[in-house]
Amino acid sequence: MDATSFATPEAEIAALRSQLAARDAQLAAREAELRNAGFEIEKLKVQLAALRRDRYGKSSEKLAAEIGQLEMLIGDAEEDQAQAAAAAEAKTKAKGQPGTSRRPALRKPLPEHLPRETILHEPVFACRCGCTDPNRLTKLGDDVTEVLEKIPARLKVICHVRPRYACRACEAVLQAPAPDLPVERGRPGPGLLAHVLVSKYLDGLPLYRLSAILAREGVEIERQTLADWVGRGAWWLSRLAEAIGTYALSHGIIWTDDTPIAVLAPGRGRTRQGRFWVYAFDPRPWRGDGAPAAFYQYSPDRKGERPRGHLEDFEGWLHADGYTGYDALTQPRGNRAAQITHVACMAHVRRKLFEVFEATKSDLAEEALRRIAALYAIEAEINGQPAEVRRAVRQARSKPVLDDLHDWLVTQRRRLSGKSTLGKAMQYALNRWDALARYLEDGRLSIDNNLSERLLRGIALTRKNFLFLGSDEGGRRAAIIYTVAETAKLNGLDPEAYIATVLDRLARGHTIDRLDELLPWKIRLEGRA
Repeated sequence: MDATSFATPEAEIAALRSQLAARDAQLAAREAELRNAGFEIEKLKVQLAALRRDRYGKSSEKLAAEIGQLEMLIGDAEEDQAQAAAAAEAKTKAKGQPGTSRRPALRKPLPEHLPRETILHEPVFACRCGCTDPNRLTKLGDDVTEVLEKIPARLKVICHVRPRYACRACEAVLQAPAPDLPVERGRPGPGLLAHVLVSKYLDGLPLYRLSAILAREGVEIERQTLADWVGRGAWWLSRLAEAIGTYALSHGIIWTDDTPIAVLAPGRGRTRQGRFWVYAFDPRPWRGDGAPAAFYQYSPDRKGERPRGHLEDFEGWLHADGYTGYDALTQPRGNRAAQITHVACMAHVRRKLFEVFEATKSDLAEEALRRIAALYAIEAEINGQPAEVRRAVRQARSKPVLDDLHDWLVTQRRRLSGKSTLGKAMQYALNRWDALARYLEDGRLSIDNNLSERLLRGIALTRKNFLFLGSDEGGRRAAIIYTVAETAKLNGLDPEAYIATVLDRLARGHTIDRLDELLPWKIRLEGRA
């Protein structure tokens, strides 16, 4: 607006004040919007934290879905907030005005093991006195800004060159042998083969999608070729998976669970339901000897003969749900004592009670949950303590709480109809009470079966991408990869790096009688201490 358009200086000042007031009001409105968005984000984060605590044991798949939805909502809200803030700052900067002050984000230091590239930004050597000689300047220090950057992964070609030499005296031809590779006369190195296996089974990428991703790097590899690699990779790892399974079942304490998987039924035009089982061992909660391991098995159905076959030679404690397929193993055989002692899962009891509470807001269900929560609070305190300490604390503190819970459940159950959902939930617990209280007997045992449920969660999440397995053999192949990869993760290894190292060593002649050297808790990966 031109100054000549104002009749008097007072009018000009008034107009400018009006513009400033309008701008201040606009900024205040934007700040209020950002503040409200911040409140909404905090609200969503509280809800997310509550879900992550797995309140009273919702099913892991339902919980994962709700967490995923909340994380998407939080992400969208934070992106909206950042976009609005960036637009406001850009507009303010364009007008030559100082930007709004923002609370600095609290950032963790970037990991020391990451490679670092230093870029030196020297100032223009020209100061007010006219000096342009950098040798006359005194360095006061450095301001360092660390930026985390991603260097895209790239395929590369490794050329193995084998010169041939001929002896002029005897005409002998000398040449080094061809390199040993996981796929004989094939092109994938162990690192690429490991990447394909991990991408398919842990990341849930179907092979046709992986083929498209590789094509973006200019390398066309057909899905059929990738499938051939997967089959050969599983063959290399099969003996290692068996060794892990033998180890996991050798300690007399395991956690087991199962999850469904769709399997294509040839000739029927539809799918049927197969099953993945996991048998896990983890001594870390009681500082026990040995390393954690997870042994996966596949079966075409859920008949009781499947786990009985898997556990035919196992003797000891079995953490499991109430599936009747285990009954034959937990019952005496003639004059022989039962080979397996069942330890039931308190999380299943809590889950059923919470479902009642969520639907009815029953005071009785809430009271039962409160009593169970007291048992879990004790478990949180003794997690990581030696077995003898855990048993002593349970006998002194958990047993009275558990006995009171049993008496209370018996009393309340008598007052309820057997057809009511709350009555059924209470009866579920009472029918399994001896097995539920069994964790008090040994400090190595757990109050629930959550270890095995967690180890099946990845399959539950990725099977949506799989759609279905192509065959029973495909299920057995998947079980091999899951056994090797998940056990590597339990032992703090990158599964892709671990599988690549194993494939490389096996291809180069690592003998079967030294297979135990390749187990995740014994191997030394390249670049690792």
